[in-house]
Amino acid sequence: MTGPTGRAMPSADPHPARWWRTLPDGRLRCELCPRRCTLREGQRGFCFVRARVGDAIVLTTYGRSSGFVLDPIEKKPLAHVLPGSTILSFGTAGCNLACKYCQNWEISTSRDIDTLTAPATPQALAAAASDAGAAGVAFTYNDPVIFAEYAIDTAAACREAGLASVAVSAGWISPEPCTELFGAVDAANIDLKGFTDDFYRRVTGARLTDVLDTLTRVRALGTWLEITTLLIPGRNDSDAEIAAECAWIAAELGAEVPVHFSAFHPAHRMRETPRTPASTLERARAIARDAGLAHVYLGNVRTRDGASTRCAGCGTLLVDREGYRVTDYRITSEGACPQCGRRVPGLWDPAGPPPAAGQWLPRRVAVGV
Repeated sequence: MTGPTGRAMPSADPHPARWWRTLPDGRLRCELCPRRCTLREGQRGFCFVRARVGDAIVLTTYGRSSGFVLDPIEKKPLAHVLPGSTILSFGTAGCNLACKYCQNWEISTSRDIDTLTAPATPQALAAAASDAGAAGVAFTYNDPVIFAEYAIDTAAACREAGLASVAVSAGWISPEPCTELFGAVDAANIDLKGFTDDFYRRVTGARLTDVLDTLTRVRALGTWLEITTLLIPGRNDSDAEIAAECAWIAAELGAEVPVHFSAFHPAHRMRETPRTPASTLERARAIARDAGLAHVYLGNVRTRDGASTRCAGCGTLLVDREGYRVTDYRITSEGACPQCGRRVPGLWDPAGPPPAAGQWLPRRVAVGV
């Protein structure tokens, strides 16, 4: 079997896909995401990794990755999940969105499955994370929505091994698989890429309403949720749009859901757009706080107190960070503020962060089959 470059594809057998149906005209419709690709024999969906083979749709990237990296969990970004811990991160190839500014476009837009040279079963991933002293496994770099079967099985293997699993996603997924994927993981960071239908349609190829539905669904599941919005100059960074987003989050998800505003840097098809200044992130944080949001973080820039966690009640500094490194940690073993006793929402290790939390650089690791 050959890939689009004419080179041999990996030898792993395609994995049966879920969430599809046969249409009256014989085409198969993928129902994993709202794109609803319809496939004839030999065709692939928009994501490129789900393909029709005979009378079924298969996932061509199950058990294969572009590599595995040990990261600080703060990089996902997650501020209220096991601060200072290490997580084994991996992705596959392809994506169901078409973001013009994609930071990982070499992976997400890949149409060459040969790039997936690192094989690993779900059990091998869990074992590798455990052997490396990681807290768990993160599905990231491209979107776990398109390899949901693989992610769900890996999350189950992690849970059996006593490890956490994390999904980093754009959240463009249909309701049934949404419940299964995000119900399987312990935590998720979901990109809320903007707050207008026009931005979503023109810049990402997705739809805002579907993502809002995912956010409310994940919140209702009880899976720990954090939200990231990448602010792009002139595209989604107006005061009105930021205020509308923050008001919606406060009303529909709750004021203590952590929100990360991150700075854009030129990439992919938006290389002429300027970088986001730190002042924009500071302005967004002020708007968010005016809307009542309690935990607002600033990413991709160094700003005063931008990565720190404070008590929503008394303002006590609870987790101090320099970049991805935890420098001070004061949350009690019961997950509360030591000053006023207010519970701090999140997933906390009663023992606190590892003694050398963050004192290393991300590094690649080998994971066996």
